[in-house]
Amino acid sequence: MAKLKIGIIFGGRSEEHPISIKSAREVANALDTEKYEPYYIGITLDGSWKLCDGPDTNWEEGAKLAVLSPDVNTHGLLVLNEGTYETIKLDVIMPVLHGKQGEDGVLQGLMELSGVPYVGCDVQSSVLCMDKSLAYTVVRAAGIPTPNFWTITGNETVDADQLPYPVFVKPTRSGSSFGVSKVTSKEELPAAIETARQYDEKVLIEEGVTASEVGCSVLGNGADLFTGEVDRVALTHGFFRIHQEEQPEVKSENATFMVPADIPDESRKMAQETAKVIYRALGCVGLARVDMFLKEDGSIVLNEVNTLPGLTSYSRYPRMMAAAGLTLTELIDRLVSLALTGKTVEG
Repeated sequence: MAKLKIGIIFGGRSEEHPISIKSAREVANALDTEKYEPYYIGITLDGSWKLCDGPDTNWEEGAKLAVLSPDVNTHGLLVLNEGTYETIKLDVIMPVLHGKQGEDGVLQGLMELSGVPYVGCDVQSSVLCMDKSLAYTVVRAAGIPTPNFWTITGNETVDADQLPYPVFVKPTRSGSSFGVSKVTSKEELPAAIETARQYDEKVLIEEGVTASEVGCSVLGNGADLFTGEVDRVALTHGFFRIHQEEQPEVKSENATFMVPADIPDESRKMAQETAKVIYRALGCVGLARVDMFLKEDGSIVLNEVNTLPGLTSYSRYPRMMAAAGLTLTELIDRLVSLALTGKTVEG
């Protein structure tokens, strides 16, 4: 049986470029090369696409310029070499990108044009989930609580005296806690808004929620969904700032991840079911990590949804799946099967 030719795209132009490379390394280590013939396409920080041997430290050295063709007849890559080009047909694409131009619908649009099946959410669900204000609006309509929030675009302002401090100020369309500030008084608000605007012109101001932070990894399409074990983020101080540490592989400066979460079984089941409702309401397919707040009264509030969650050695999504008995190698198989057929493979 011929191996499936899988294009693995990593890197990208967002602030999450180095995280994407770490995720791609884990995918490369876990990929079953008896089943797949991988083609690694790295996107540099300045936006160049390069076909390389793999996501190692010096992946750009010796790499060839390559692009994903929007022509469905090509159905894959155009690789440039000394003034000529060759085509490489791909069976499936697995994007391992995070943040802007990775999980915000832009890349998904190009993959739709290419005609090559791809892992993960489509254009619409990627756009919805990347914009936290849009995600909140849709999820509220589905009956799931979200934090109260306000958005600022362009030269708009907000009445600082009317905000229920503490609030969190965030780039509306960014990830991994970049540009996020906790604001406890109106005097801190202007600086926090400017920090968020370094990452997105649209700023979200979100009312603080007193609760535990829990997450649920979701895999599948439509009615056929599989969830990993729920995790809980245990904080020693401050707020959760994933990927902000100098050596996140070693430890987080203020967070410990409890997998399975040390919460009542009823709360665990509710978190899993609520994650499924949110996933379906936003039109997610393939995979997503749903982050939520678990309040003392047992109710659940949406925090955010990540459509291409990290797959690094310390990332939450693969940890939750592993706790449910699914290795990264098996997870990749299921994701590819979903991309090709819309159905999961047997575990």
